[in-house]
Amino acid sequence: MRFNIGDATVDVVLDLECFALPVPRFMPAADLSELQAQRALLEPDHVDFDGNALLIGMQAMLLRIPGLTILVDTCVGEDKPRPAHPSWNQRRASGFLERLAELGVGPEDVDVVFCTHLHADHIGWNTRLLNGRWVPTFPRARYLVGRRELEYWQSRALAEPGIGHGSFADSVQPLLEAGLVVTVEDGEELAPGITLQPLPGHSPGQMGLHVRRGGEQALFLGDAIHSPVQVFRPEWSSALCTDPDQARTTRRQILECAAEENVLLVPAHFRNCGCARIRREGDGFTPLFGPG
Repeated sequence: MRFNIGDATVDVVLDLECFALPVPRFMPAADLSELQAQRALLEPDHVDFDGNALLIGMQAMLLRIPGLTILVDTCVGEDKPRPAHPSWNQRRASGFLERLAELGVGPEDVDVVFCTHLHADHIGWNTRLLNGRWVPTFPRARYLVGRRELEYWQSRALAEPGIGHGSFADSVQPLLEAGLVVTVEDGEELAPGITLQPLPGHSPGQMGLHVRRGGEQALFLGDAIHSPVQVFRPEWSSALCTDPDQARTTRRQILECAAEENVLLVPAHFRNCGCARIRREGDGFTPLFGPG
């Protein structure tokens, strides 16, 4: 799946095609019965109404501009011990690197890995297992992590080594030891027309990439919006949000801006579309899937 933002090319790189999130556990405030009018739009890609579950994909975004190749988030990875999620646990032969290769990109061709935040399903391919050791998957890349995000998870990992499925130890610490992590601040310009935008709430230091190229603009927003249901109901935060109230505020600001300025939204988990535009509907919003 490919789309463009001016002269920038974006490819969706799939890692796990479908992951079901039971609504009562993942989004406790949500009530899918409130979205029956939107059922035809949300099924079958995004919601299993009969099973009371949200359906998301695990996917990275490969952003290429002349002279720079950026991988936004790195999904679940392989060989990682994740017993709480059987479909993530000790995965093998996922085909992720092969799918990158089909796009003409090998691990050594990635210039930047941008981690929107440090949850396990966004950093798994940061490292791979080689001869019993975790090594950087993309050895020439700079791995960009927000300073606040890194400090938060470093302190949590020291206090609770198993936090986040143990992902800090196997997917971040080896990069720190290799000297590949570059901490970044809100508002930094990564390249002409590509700016780091703070998107706090889901995680304390979550960041997005605001891309302006050729008169077009897009926002790569990590988990600021997990599912299209949150376009219709921005007040529904996930149980994994560090600050659910801040997450609601951030989400509504994103939607307001996207509707007013025609910003293409590029969430991490929207299945079979990769991106969406936002249209205002009365006091609310509706997604228009695809680049439009």
